[in-house]
Amino acid sequence: MDFRNAKELLKVCQEQGLSISAVMLQRELTEGEQDPKETDRKMDRVLEIMKSAASTPIHTPVKSMGGLIGGEAKKIASRYHSGIGICGDLLEKSMIYAMATLETNASMGLIVASPTAGSAGIVPGLLLGLQEVHKLDDEQIIQALFNASAIGYLAMRNATVAGAVGGCQAEVGVASAMAASATVELLGGDPEQCLGAASTVLMNMLGLVCDPVGGLVEYPCQNRNAAGVANAIIAAEISLSGIRQLIPFDEMLNAMYIVGKRLPAELRETAQGGCAATPSACAACGGCA
Repeated sequence: MDFRNAKELLKVCQEQGLSISAVMLQRELTEGEQDPKETDRKMDRVLEIMKSAASTPIHTPVKSMGGLIGGEAKKIASRYHSGIGICGDLLEKSMIYAMATLETNASMGLIVASPTAGSAGIVPGLLLGLQEVHKLDDEQIIQALFNASAIGYLAMRNATVAGAVGGCQAEVGVASAMAASATVELLGGDPEQCLGAASTVLMNMLGLVCDPVGGLVEYPCQNRNAAGVANAIIAAEISLSGIRQLIPFDEMLNAMYIVGKRLPAELRETAQGGCAATPSACAACGGCA
């Protein structure tokens, strides 16, 4: 079960008639030599933390440590509940939960890095949105988390999820790929469609730079988590419609890694370029050097 890349993962799925989530669960049990009950307990805790991080700021907004964000999730939730939101139930709910999670993170609350703190809202945001809209139970969401973790594992093993190494395409991009793949499996797609959706996300977000204002994981990170959710939904819908991705996930992941390494240092989490270098951003964080 110790697959090294997506091609090997897909082969295992096809030969054994298993979903990506099932293969990842078996890998966790065999490679980690864990008791199944302990694995269940840990994943239950992961989902519990995700739910809390995604809901608390909606009801009790709190300013971030840097003061750049705080209260955004509640504003979108108020607009949605008033009936004038324009994005539809799934995207509205997912955006709210994703942005709320970033508020929890930026105010030193407890989150699940999935795969990083700066992209922690995308996977829970979309999965919790799906849970509400499609009436899914916790067991189904945990299954989807195993699927998402397989994509994250492949990114860690073969590329990077660090903004300082590969730009925001490696953080928000990989998180969105994880969410897209998990969504496809949840809604009845096969492993090949899951990986196709993940590849589509990376293609759509290729070249996204990491430029946190003031060097803080607050802005534009929160907005990009919302955009990442939208990208994941689009990629999942494309894949579930039977549209095949021309470029396999392994190749797209490698392309993302190469692009990331070629980004100048100013665009890889140094706060010296992109959004962070604009006059308004510098003024907001007290005048960055």
